[in-house]
Amino acid sequence: MALDSLERSVPPTFRRSLSATSKLVLLGLLSILMMAADHRFQISHPLRAGIAMVLAPLQWVSLQPSRLLAAVGDYFVNVDEARDAAQSFQTRSIGQTQRLQQVEQLLQENAQLRELLDLRQQITGPSKAVQVLYGTADALSERVVVDRGQLAGIVPGSAVIDAAGIFGQVTRVYPLISEVTLLTDRDQSIPVMNVRTGTRHVAQGDPNTLGGSLELKFVPAGADIKQGDLLSTSGIDGVYPAGLHVGTVTQIDRRSDSSFARVHAMPMAVARGRHLLVLAPVKDWPALPVAREAAKSNAKQKALLNPSQDAPVPVASGVKP
Repeated sequence: MALDSLERSVPPTFRRSLSATSKLVLLGLLSILMMAADHRFQISHPLRAGIAMVLAPLQWVSLQPSRLLAAVGDYFVNVDEARDAAQSFQTRSIGQTQRLQQVEQLLQENAQLRELLDLRQQITGPSKAVQVLYGTADALSERVVVDRGQLAGIVPGSAVIDAAGIFGQVTRVYPLISEVTLLTDRDQSIPVMNVRTGTRHVAQGDPNTLGGSLELKFVPAGADIKQGDLLSTSGIDGVYPAGLHVGTVTQIDRRSDSSFARVHAMPMAVARGRHLLVLAPVKDWPALPVAREAAKSNAKQKALLNPSQDAPVPVASGVKP
């Protein structure tokens, strides 16, 4: 008999194991029993705790790459947010600084305008408010350009003042703008008076001394003049009204080899605000009603005190001349 024809299956007589269905039922019942026992007596809790303790290092190691990637991403996100916040804060800070500077500038201009308004009320002659636009590009002269010209009634030779005193004089007039020469210009002269002593002098601009000053010409070496003396306009030139502040004496050089002293004064109105007041020359001021009434009253008094020959002689009633 060939070997291939032999039956390899186990004979039924020798089969001792359960069938697959029996095994399934038995294992199912055993599983239910174990689950009930574990729920009742917590049999698997120590086993689970031990397995969790053994697997904890492996879990920690397996989580590190993802945590590292998350930390790197959070770092770059935080850096970007911090950069954006810093830029936004800087922008707000710059804006607030600009607004604060504008507020301070507006407060200063408001104070200067109030001072000019009070000064304008004190001056009886015609005046016009102007604003400084820019300084001229000529390095050899001290001039600024204002925003009013011939169309606004500005005429050459007008005095320009601010709340501190004399600022300069209008030297060139165009239809819409005008040029104002400062007192410190070398070609500018102004008659002044020492308020303390009453002596009159002529002040000429000196842009090189003391960073820009006025030099009093032909002051005798023994003249009564001191540092701190206030100089005001004398009004004898017909351009500047009398009594306006010009400057203060800051430097006196009495040289033994000269009969004249070198006296320098610092202008009071140079490098102040942008708002100025332009006064028409005093000789062009119209006669004011008060002045006309005063002239009439003076003429009447003179006529009564010194009657002329042509004046009629009063005759008493009933008496013929």
